[in-house]
Amino acid sequence: MEKVERLRKKLEHWVEHNKEHAERFRKAAREAEEIGPVDVSRRLKEAGKSMEEASSLLEAARDELA
Repeated sequence: MEKVERLRKKLEHWVEHNKEHAERFRKAAREAEEIGPVDVSRRLKEAGKSMEEASSLLEAARDELA
């Protein structure tokens, strides 16, 4: 049981960490739009979306432990 709880805590930490990164990527995308590099902005938005997708997978894994 202890190992399961440790894994659950890791998964929760990673989900929160990914959400923070996703928000930072979205902020950087907005900044990139302001200064002009559209491709950079698009890629940062994609990175944010990928982080959100990874978080969803981690949340599903966490829920499987229940």
